[in-house]
Amino acid sequence: MKFSEIDQASWPELQMYLDTCLIPVSGLTGVESPWEATEKVARTGQWLAPVEEAFLGRTVTMPAYHYDSSSREGIERLNQLCKLWRSNGFRYVIAVCGLPLALTNDLDVDLILQPTSQDEAADDDIIHKQITALWRQPSKYE
Repeated sequence: MKFSEIDQASWPELQMYLDTCLIPVSGLTGVESPWEATEKVARTGQWLAPVEEAFLGRTVTMPAYHYDSSSREGIERLNQLCKLWRSNGFRYVIAVCGLPLALTNDLDVDLILQPTSQDEAADDDIIHKQITALWRQPSKYE
């Protein structure tokens, strides 16, 4: 589900099923031309779509984090968001990136889905296995 599909009245009954928060991280820097920004955001969507489709009913996609994801300050802000989402009831937080991003080892997330090269396509089977393996273990943040 997307965050915009959940209203205040339905959240309490859905929350026990929706234990995983997805955060799309596009890695924009602000120097991209409009078509370059479009391409980066679209690549993130290509990595996000298989996760949303395969795990509908267990995941919530939060608003995308577009800028400043490769700076120390940006990582700290994103980590603060992850902490807040966990305190709001999400057991797992997964970052989904369409491009290989720097500093992702510093993210306080349970899993990072991203390509290892600029042209690598999302592999649905590998992504599926990574997420189901994650769910078989307790969150490292519990």
